[in-house]
Amino acid sequence: MKKDNTIRVGISVGDLNGIGPEIILKTYEDPRMLEFCTPIIFASIKVMSFYKKHIGSNVNLHGIHDAGQIVDGKINVLNVWKENVTVEFGKEDIKIGGYAVKSLEAATQALKKGAVDVLVTAPINKHNIQSDTFKFPGHTDYLAKELEGKSLMFMVTEGLKVGLLTDHVPVKDVPKNITPQLIQDKINTVYISLVKDFNINRPRIAVLAINPHAGDNGVIGEEDDKVLGPTLKKIRETGKLVYGPYSADSFFGSNNYKNFDAVVASYHDQGLIPFKTISFGQGVNFTAGLSKIRTSPDHGTAYEIAGSNKADESSFKEAVFTALQIYKNRSEYEVLSKNPLKKAPKKI
Repeated sequence: MKKDNTIRVGISVGDLNGIGPEIILKTYEDPRMLEFCTPIIFASIKVMSFYKKHIGSNVNLHGIHDAGQIVDGKINVLNVWKENVTVEFGKEDIKIGGYAVKSLEAATQALKKGAVDVLVTAPINKHNIQSDTFKFPGHTDYLAKELEGKSLMFMVTEGLKVGLLTDHVPVKDVPKNITPQLIQDKINTVYISLVKDFNINRPRIAVLAINPHAGDNGVIGEEDDKVLGPTLKKIRETGKLVYGPYSADSFFGSNNYKNFDAVVASYHDQGLIPFKTISFGQGVNFTAGLSKIRTSPDHGTAYEIAGSNKADESSFKEAVFTALQIYKNRSEYEVLSKNPLKKAPKKI
């Protein structure tokens, strides 16, 4: 039986040869974490016990076989597989990638069924998860298929939020992928997320140009003048506070980003290089626009330090707290939306 107001956090274990299990266990070594949420790790009690012993963790793990056995106030490990798994730290292994997929799929199904309230994903290796039955470049694309809504990679911290028009797209293909419809859809997703997920009533959004110097009036590309600029003007006419396109090279260095609630970058590295430079270790990858909440840390599998007990759990812990806060914000938004009179206290 679920306790009132207890938020259940489903956790996919990620690449077992990376740092995923380590940062999960380190996050819950602080017993106060269980006051905020109940974790359910989708893996196996055998493999998590191996990691616990390897890093000398003092956490108590509660093994279960189905979601009906979840116990609030404990660190639950739901056994997705029963067989022994050979962990080889730092090695890219297709078989290990298969276990990462099993964990993700089981956690996602639990999320869809309401057995868990939010999903936090440990890092995967995008190459070794590929198979005949799983052909997605990453978490975001898989969850976009499984959950309702229009997904958007949204990198967030308290002081900086960066969304992307295109994510895992080759740089050479970026301009042809950025269409007026895509721009409108992505900015609308960012806008709605800022309102519902982050309690920002009138979001101010900056959009970065596709080309250097915003195209220099067509000298370095016409996309900003012919596609991005006119579409942003059209969006502004609806009342949204959307500005740009801004030249990306000086936007972050000048601290201009601090004047906005979110920044929308045209492509992956344009947004993520400055984000990770400014916020690395504290940033969270949030998949905005979906019917359910999913977050993850802002780093990868870190094979180079796997098994050395050197992994920093800060970003993973931030991912947990961000998922919890967004869940509470969405719940509050839904209540207020159903009863608008509750938005403001009555004057006497």
